[in-house]
Amino acid sequence: MKFISIFYGFFLLSVLGIYWSVTEQKLKLWTLLIASVVFYASWNIQYLPLILLLTFINFRLGLEIGKNTSPGKHTQDWRISNEEWQIAQADWNLRRLKILWIGIFFNVTILLTFKYLSIALKFIFNLSANSPETSFKLIAPLGISFFIFECIAYLIDIYRGAPATNQFLKFATYKLLFTKFISGPITRYHNLETQFNHLQFPNIHRISEGLWLIARGAVKKGILADNLGIFVDLCFGNLQRAGSSDIWLATFAYGLQLYLDFNGYVDIARGSALLFGLTLPENFDFPYFSISIADFWRRWHITLGDWLRNYLYFPLGGSRQGLIRTCVNLITVMLVAGIWHGSSWGFVVWGALHGIALAVHRLVDAASDRYSTLAKLWQNPLGVIFAWLLTQIMVFTSWIWFRLPNLQDSTLAIQHLWGHTADAQFAQKVYVEALNITQYQLTWLLIALAVLMSIVYTLKQGLKLELSWPIKLVFVPFCFYAVWLLAPEGSLPYIYFDF
Repeated sequence: MKFISIFYGFFLLSVLGIYWSVTEQKLKLWTLLIASVVFYASWNIQYLPLILLLTFINFRLGLEIGKNTSPGKHTQDWRISNEEWQIAQADWNLRRLKILWIGIFFNVTILLTFKYLSIALKFIFNLSANSPETSFKLIAPLGISFFIFECIAYLIDIYRGAPATNQFLKFATYKLLFTKFISGPITRYHNLETQFNHLQFPNIHRISEGLWLIARGAVKKGILADNLGIFVDLCFGNLQRAGSSDIWLATFAYGLQLYLDFNGYVDIARGSALLFGLTLPENFDFPYFSISIADFWRRWHITLGDWLRNYLYFPLGGSRQGLIRTCVNLITVMLVAGIWHGSSWGFVVWGALHGIALAVHRLVDAASDRYSTLAKLWQNPLGVIFAWLLTQIMVFTSWIWFRLPNLQDSTLAIQHLWGHTADAQFAQKVYVEALNITQYQLTWLLIALAVLMSIVYTLKQGLKLELSWPIKLVFVPFCFYAVWLLAPEGSLPYIYFDF
């Protein structure tokens, strides 16, 4: 069931009708859970039993970790000495830590099994590309990466002192909630639990915001991202024939496509949740206007960045153990981020590049703290523009390894970025026959899109201007009509569904 489809519209309206017609919280949660099971079954029904089993196992692990940390002996016998109680408490905390590690190991094993088992088998048994055994490929359940990260976050939060839920209905509804299950945003359990306990019918402002987010997300995905994706696929699918200017255009177009595709999905997810009286965390904050790579990761895929920071970077020591250790931690975290995205070496290279960039930024920051002249360099207008340009060049060129995770393809693309002339028929096939525009016109369309994003950024971030709810409601049907009219036939799949 695609997010941008009439079927999803009918599905959403039907679930909303049932959801708000019942008054008890338990019935609302059952409505959401059943709807989420149906939604997931429409995508990946063969893995539904596994997802339900993993949900129950993590629910039980959370209960075990979250049991009263005061040992029973202390509550039953007040004559126990303080020293004995402290020993018992230490033993109990050690048991909780063991359960936590079992839970983390279990979840990581599940994730690695589905993402990397087929590759590991080929490596272990030294299978060649032409071996019949190489046809074996374990298809990962849709949304498994986001699912596992949320489970690990829940278990760690419980260990750190957050209360474990003893209501499986709430936990299962949180885990399978269809508005966020497949590609996030990564949401902490206790954030949604609080909202489950205070469900109220949304006012006109929240309804208009929800509908506007859905309509806006449909435009980003259906019109902008999918049309950009046609050119990106044509260019990166014909690297031998594409020229340097074509590859640069495709690289820039892919960066915009990826952002609009994923951000469009998140808009629809957040808008749908708002109609149920639920608020999901924001996942993007104009990342392409960042003036440093650290700033970029505070604005891009925000919930993943928060997860990596809270559950990996800080436990590794963060920035508390010296500058060199901080740089090592940053590189390690981004390598994990690359591996999380996929099993190909291109994702590892992408993660390593971002890790190195973050480490270099930290070193420059440290030098700026020591030398005031260097600090002033980055604070004047020219320095800010240079920092922004440098950041975007790094981000967009690194997308090549993200889009072409096969190192042979990405290496070829990098080699052809300079001084490579396009095949004589490439322009005819791509620009004339497929796109019906010239390379020059496409360049200006991409520039116009970038300018439009700049205007929106200035209005929202600089001038703090927002559309009023009546205007949003007026624009909603026009957005849907535009998508129906301008979106390419057979919409492209969401890019982050692969992760």
